[in-house]
Amino acid sequence: MNQHTIIWKQTIPGGCHWSGIIRRGTTLRLTDAGGGANAAVLLFNQEEKLERYNMADTLKSQHTFRLTKGHACHSDMGRIFCCITADTAGWHDTVCGLSDDALIRRKYGEARYQEHRNQMHRSGLSGMLIELGKWGLDMRDVVANINFFTKVTSDAFGELTYHPDHSKAGDYIDLSFVMNTLVVLSAAPHPLDTKKTYQPGAISLEVFNTPPDAIKECLHIDENSRALQNAQNFYGEGTL
Repeated sequence: MNQHTIIWKQTIPGGCHWSGIIRRGTTLRLTDAGGGANAAVLLFNQEEKLERYNMADTLKSQHTFRLTKGHACHSDMGRIFCCITADTAGWHDTVCGLSDDALIRRKYGEARYQEHRNQMHRSGLSGMLIELGKWGLDMRDVVANINFFTKVTSDAFGELTYHPDHSKAGDYIDLSFVMNTLVVLSAAPHPLDTKKTYQPGAISLEVFNTPPDAIKECLHIDENSRALQNAQNFYGEGTL
């Protein structure tokens, strides 16, 4: 793992949630602390939160079903929030969405905070809504999310297959931001997780200054170059 001067770091326990502003020119490293974790993530423009991550534009503009190093996360305004500049897991789900309360109860049973405290069972949707509420957002702002560290493939008939234990302890992905971005994260289980018991993995967060020329990883795709220019124009700058 490359060494960088860490601006701040934090660990999100499995099943918990987090949100915060990641500044342009910095990189957020997500690390699967123990293996088999899932980091469900939504992205919003800090200045105008009606602009958010757009799954369809992200996938079609890069001719992909998954995300990995060299891809960018596009907004619904033709800009990119961030480039993926490092990735040891190699495959991140883009289509399966979030677990909800009914799914969690059906798969794992009910464990409420009143009786179980920090061992409660929380769904991905519940965690997202708690964090979105802190920023004046709500259910209307829940769009198709990214599930980092989870691999789901599709066959010729469109059937989805979940790959257990795809991500190993210490796997990480670097998101190098070109816009000031509200990042909302839930570490609850993926909706297709095959574990029989509720045991979501922890996610470690680190932020450091983006290395020079790091975002060039994404610019071999023409649509990413154009979306980067749109992001730079948003800030009234020709270059970052």
